[in-house]
Amino acid sequence: MMENKNWDVVALGELLIDFTDSGLSAQGNPLFEANPGGAPCNVLALLQKLGRRTAFVGKVGEDMFGSLLRKVCEEAGICMDGLIADREVRTTLAFVKNAPDGDREFSFFRNPGADMMLSAQELPEDMLKDTRIFHFGTLSMTHEGVREATKRAVAIAK
Repeated sequence: MMENKNWDVVALGELLIDFTDSGLSAQGNPLFEANPGGAPCNVLALLQKLGRRTAFVGKVGEDMFGSLLRKVCEEAGICMDGLIADREVRTTLAFVKNAPDGDREFSFFRNPGADMMLSAQELPEDMLKDTRIFHFGTLSMTHEGVREATKRAVAIAK
């Protein structure tokens, strides 16, 4: 029997804006649509639609994109108590080019991006201890600081 926990799934990782290729302007310039993105929150949004209790842990910039991402996730029903808005770094951006065969090419703007700057000291330990499933994205393993935070979050959730 599963232990009674407040959260079905807590996810940690990147929360970003995907600027997706959406055609050409009248002048022939590429147009990009700003879409909320980041695999961990995409997973949570689907789980919310299935009636699960979800929460997110991560970092965005204290900027217009970070505010938009928080709003969209909260509207989806995801608890964003574990989201930190940092005024020192910008929200991570990705530009996405769609190929005719359906494949996608990504160009990330995260040097550093806010998602990379989450530290182990900023983790919401109570939330991580109170979940049935802990999920994290692989981008959170690409840089030392957030990699250490991710490893610490796994240990806490375990």
